[in-house]
Amino acid sequence: MTSTVPNAIEHADKQQPPITMFGPDFPYAYDDFLAHPAGLGQLPATAHGTEIAVIGGGLSGIVAAYELMKMGLKPVVYEAGEIGGRLRTVGFDGCDPSLTAELGAMRFPPSSTALQHYIDLVGLETQPFPNPLAEVTPSTVVDLKGESHYARTIDDLPEVFRQVATAWNACLEDGADFSAMNQAMRDRDVPRIREIWARLVEKLDNQTFYGFLCDSEAFRSFRHREIFGQVGFGTGGWDTDFPNSILEILRVVYTEADDHHRGIVGGSRQLPLRLWEREPQKIVHWPYGTSLAKLHDGTPKPAVTRLNRTAGNRITVTDAHGEIRTYQAAIFTAQSWMLLSKVDCDDSLFPIDHWTAIERTHYMESSKLFVPVDRPFWLDKAVDDRGNATGRDVMSMTLTDRMTRGTYLLDDGPDRPAVICLSYTWCDDSLKWLPLSANERMEVMLKSLGEIYPKVDIRKHVIGSPVTVSWENEPHFMGAFKANLPGHYRYQRRLFTHFMQDRLPEDKRGIFLAGDDISWTAGWAEGAVQTALNAVWGVMHHLGGATDPANPGPGDVYDEIAPVELPED
Repeated sequence: MTSTVPNAIEHADKQQPPITMFGPDFPYAYDDFLAHPAGLGQLPATAHGTEIAVIGGGLSGIVAAYELMKMGLKPVVYEAGEIGGRLRTVGFDGCDPSLTAELGAMRFPPSSTALQHYIDLVGLETQPFPNPLAEVTPSTVVDLKGESHYARTIDDLPEVFRQVATAWNACLEDGADFSAMNQAMRDRDVPRIREIWARLVEKLDNQTFYGFLCDSEAFRSFRHREIFGQVGFGTGGWDTDFPNSILEILRVVYTEADDHHRGIVGGSRQLPLRLWEREPQKIVHWPYGTSLAKLHDGTPKPAVTRLNRTAGNRITVTDAHGEIRTYQAAIFTAQSWMLLSKVDCDDSLFPIDHWTAIERTHYMESSKLFVPVDRPFWLDKAVDDRGNATGRDVMSMTLTDRMTRGTYLLDDGPDRPAVICLSYTWCDDSLKWLPLSANERMEVMLKSLGEIYPKVDIRKHVIGSPVTVSWENEPHFMGAFKANLPGHYRYQRRLFTHFMQDRLPEDKRGIFLAGDDISWTAGWAEGAVQTALNAVWGVMHHLGGATDPANPGPGDVYDEIAPVELPED
């Protein structure tokens, strides 16, 4: 999700304060919380060593487990597959191990400041991601209705694309107070953020993304809406978001989550793996040299098959090996639909309105397919029919209305093997690939790209078998990421605020929800980190701990910045 056409964000003064993905629903400075020397909080000595179940070994689960361990608790991580979740970096059989494919998260905005804390903590590097028309992208081709347009910047595209860009800017300003909100978020002006957002939530909760466009005088042209949907301000495929709530889209653009993406050098899965192995210098109760891996003898517990409440309001966990363990508290970080189908749950785990919110969660489908190639041949220069150099690259980062939708070219230098993401699609476009094997998908994709680049023999450069994923077909995910539909704001509020359990009956406390689908920014690793920190605060509070007064946690300031509460009647 990065800018394909300029939007109001890109017009901002470069000297303004940096922005962070900390709102607008809950404008809490998680990056400041993490950076404070006082740490995230302390527990009574009597709680040290207490086992806490952490269900799910994705980024949210590993962050939560790491911070609980530092506090002196003993997290017990359960993972049905491999550590990393949708930070899934894979290699290609028989190829150089440096060639990898990011089947899940592959690009991260600088506004993901809490995520960046952990990237820096484990010593990972990032580099600019080659999105369409990004500065690091040599060239981009936009192919619509059989007509291709080659560009290095948006100024190289036909005038209609600039008209679409202007319409989107006007739509954001007129319908969503974009500049005012963006500036308030830069300034971390919480009262102003809340003032703007409270009005917009009430006004727009029932509105789709497409309806928001149609209501704008700037987008009265169907042709402009169609082009915007096909290449948009994102990386293609934004028409698949048209049925979703416009509030979801505003959260992205306000926080610049769609801009200036960076990839993690060597693959995103390194982040949870390094946290799993890391021995923190500041740790309570445990001896120096303790890590999550050592607490688990190197391997997490297997998949959870049952969750139920038992005597003393404990949480009892049964795993796939039949082992039953009981905990004072648990954090559930897997995708919430798992609670409906893959895990046998007591109804008493959550209040009924939270169960309703879980059931109403709307997940989007997503598919990718990658192939390894001998070199970044796309940087070769094209020639015309007479053999004259055109100055253009033979192939470009490609956005199209054909089956492939988005094609990304990834290299580590001109003399090294490289990788092509032949196709990245969402929703209906993803479902079109679902019945096909990896090789069948590749054949369709090569045919589609061959129609855009008839003189380029992509196949002759392929040096290994393709790797692919359809997240809706993954049994432990059942979708790529949550995306609220119109009217879902109340449901999301229930899930996000679940960590504030003093407001719940005593017999409904002790299990905490986390993960990007619990956050307000689903589909972004930042949301996984933020909700993990909420759950850590919740567990600490549940066990009688507290934060340092100099570094209040998200629960300590909750009443000041709680998400807007819409009436139920």
